[in-house]
Formats: sequence, structure tokens, C-alpha cells
Amino acid sequence: MTAILAFDDILGLIGEMGPAQIKLMLLVCLSCLPEAMYSMMAVFITADTDHWCSVEEWQPDVDVCYTEYRDDDIDAYLGCIHKYRNSSIPRYVEGGDIAYEQCTKYDTDYPASWYEGYYASNYTSEVVSCDEGWVYDRSQYKATVVTEFDLVCDDQYLAETSQSLFYAGYLVGSFLSGSIADLIGRYKTFFLAITLDFVFGLTMSFATSYWFFAIFRFLCGVFNISIYLMSFVIVTELVGPSKRVYPGIAVPLSFSVGSMILGMFAYFIRDWRNLQRISSLCLIPLLLLIPLVTLRSFAGTSGSRGEDEGDSTLGPGCWLEEVRKAEKILIKTAEGNKKKDKLPKDLAENLRQQEEISEEKKRNTRPVTAIDLFRTTRLRKRTLMLLILWFVNSLIYFGLSLNTAALGDNDYVTFFISAAVEFPANLLVIPLIQSPSGRRYSESGLLLTAGIACFTTAFIDDSTAVTVIAMTGKFCITASYTILYIYSLEIFPTTHR
Repeated sequence: MTAILAFDDILGLIGEMGPAQIKLMLLVCLSCLPEAMYSMMAVFITADTDHWCSVEEWQPDVDVCYTEYRDDDIDAYLGCIHKYRNSSIPRYVEGGDIAYEQCTKYDTDYPASWYEGYYASNYTSEVVSCDEGWVYDRSQYKATVVTEFDLVCDDQYLAETSQSLFYAGYLVGSFLSGSIADLIGRYKTFFLAITLDFVFGLTMSFATSYWFFAIFRFLCGVFNISIYLMSFVIVTELVGPSKRVYPGIAVPLSFSVGSMILGMFAYFIRDWRNLQRISSLCLIPLLLLIPLVTLRSFAGTSGSRGEDEGDSTLGPGCWLEEVRKAEKILIKTAEGNKKKDKLPKDLAENLRQQEEISEEKKRNTRPVTAIDLFRTTRLRKRTLMLLILWFVNSLIYFGLSLNTAALGDNDYVTFFISAAVEFPANLLVIPLIQSPSGRRYSESGLLLTAGIACFTTAFIDDSTAVTVIAMTGKFCITASYTILYIYSLEIFPTTHR
């Protein structure tokens, strides 16, 4: 009797990572470009800008500064708005430099027109909160969520709240995408997430209030992480076991490229609404992948590998349809890799027997739940360890990525450098995990180095040195994050992933 070949064994015969899989892998990885743009968007759309209290009598003249000088001469623009600030805003000394209050102004009757030599401090020492709005320094950003909805002073926390809501969406989407994939398959979940991310992102760009913006930012978070997780799982299933580290690195590499693209877009698009719309429109070409690639077949065949996350829309008793799908995709993959002659002659029967064994296991095995991750001592240790690692990696990675503005004078340059650092960091993962240090010691060493780098920046005053050390930390935490994704897929049994 001919031995039954497992799905991965058949992939070994026709090519674990041939041209057919590489083409599909690259197409799926395209989804990570706009996904990265959505994730890092807060750096620019909720950027903190210098601001101070507006004086109603002078506001028309301040507006003229913007229209007359902003696009042609930044220095003239800053000189124009600063003369009004210097005349009305209390000042103080900070670090040897003169700074101006951002939430109070002198409480006095201001002249209808500003004139040279006028200082409100000559008439009063009393101050009042910004009861007539704010003036914003628009030299870097023409419009942000902060400047449009006045998220400053007492409402400053709302800008950070919107980003917290976005990552709350990540939490919801991480659970929701897996549940939806169990019901309708990963392929449908992948394109459903792309569609909804586009709809909610585009809708968000028309927000008329802060909470309108914040709610849709949350919804974008739900489906943004769904895109990333589905693409990560799909590309790792396209190839054989010995090659899965490569698509596992291709996804974060694509994320890095997407972040760099965002930095370039943001440099030329200084209005948050237009930047969000352009990023949303970048999702549309991904929908063209539906007729171009047969991802559904790949997603469906995962059931043949013993995973219970495949396309289950056919219902009980219809698994023969899944066998036919698996046969078609294996033939197509073999043709793309020019190894059709390597397929077993009894391929259909082999797949049918695999599916029978899989169905029998499902009938005789209790469904696995999240509780099973803590059921045995070994799994409990692994789960707790990974929970801590995910927390630490996420905290450091996003902490550094979302606060690049604090590392230099030009937000766009520092953000681009921060994103570019990720590319070689991800490439480094390949030799690291194949070296004698392996995954575990590489992960530990990278985390330790990243931690030391971040800790060191607290004791350095030189801005260039801080930037270099912070980027060293970003390099290490990026590589650590990528290893963690791969490690998390490998460390658990298939049924628990």
C-alpha cells in the first residue's frame, strides 16, 4: 500500500518555495504597505505643534501671515506670527532658553491693531486661559487633528486617547479576525479586512468632530491588524516547513517599506485629511488581487495540514470539495514551479485519505480553546513567557516608532530614518536564527541591547548621540519583534496556534 503523503511532503516534492509561491507571497505582502501607513499615521496626523493663545483683535493679521508667507518663506512666516505671540504671551526661561506659555495670555484690553513695541506685560501681570482659541505654528504641518479640533491644553490627552483607541482596535481585531477566519476562511477574511479598512479610513478623513475621528480610528485599528495577521498566516502557509522563515520576514520587511513610503507621502502632503485619503486609496489596488491569485485555494488547503482554520463555508459532509480545491492548487503550484512531473500519480486519492484522517481526528478530539494554553505546565510556561515578550516588544517598538518627533528638528527625516532602520534589522533575522545562537538566545540578546540603548538615552544631552543610540534600540527591537512572530508560530502545537 502506498504511503500517505502529508501536504507538506507534497510541497517538498513540487518545491517548498518556488516561483509560484514567491509570486503569491509578494502580492500578499503588498497589503502590508498601506497597513503600515495606517499604523504609523498618528506620527503625523496627531503631531504636537507649538501653539499659544489667540488674541481676537489680531487674528485676521495672523491669518494673513499664513496666506502671505507660509508656502513661500517659512522664516518670514515664523517671524510674522511670533511678533504677535511675543506681545501677548507670558514668557519664562527653560534650560537657558526663553519659552512661551501655551495655555495662558495676558489679561488686558488689546489694541485693535498690533504695533511695534507693544507688550501686554507693560499693562498687566494678570493672565487668563485661552478663551479665544489658539494660534498654531504651521511651519511643518498645515493641518492636523490637533489643530483642527484644538486638542491642546486641557484637551491635550485626547490626541493620545485616539491612538490608544486605535490599539484597542488592535486588541479586538486580533481576536475577531481569528474567529471570522474560522467561519469563512482566511482568504475571505483577508479581503473583508482590506475592504472595511479602506471604507473606515476614508470615512475618517471626513470627520467633523473629535469623537467622529476617534471612533473610526478605533474601527481602522480592528481591521488593520486583521490584514497584517491574515497576510502573515497566508504567506507562511504558501511554502514548505523549512522555508517558512522567509515569508515570515517578508511581511515585516513590507511593513518597513510601507512606513518609509508614509514618511515620503507625509513630507509632500501636510494636511492630515489628504494624507489619510491617499493612504486609504492605496488599499484599492489590493482588491484587484481577488481575480489575480487563487488565495482561497491556499487558505482552504490548510485544513489538509491538520489545521482547523480553513474555509468552512461548505458545511459538514462537503469536505470532498476541499479535496478538489487542494488538488487544483497543488497542480497549479507544480506547474508554476515547473515540477508537475513530481506530483504523486494518485494525488487525489492521497488528499482524500488525508482529509478522512483529518476529519476522523476532528470527530475524536475535543475543540481547542484559549484555556488549553494554560492546561499543562509546559504550555502554561510558554504562554506566560510569550505574553511578557509581546508586551515588552510592543511597548518598546511602538514607543520608539511613534515618538520619532522627539529625536530631531525635522519630523519627516527622523521618521524616515527610523523606518529605514527596520529594513536591515529584519534582514539580520535570517542569519541570526540560523546561527548557533538560534531563536531563543538571539531574542534575549536583542531585547537586552534594546533595553540598554533606551535606558542610556535618559542620561545623554547631545541630540545627535541620543538619535544614534535610540536608532540602535529601534534596530534591535525590530529584529526582536520579527523573531517573536516566527517563534510564536513555531513554539505551539498546530491545534493551539
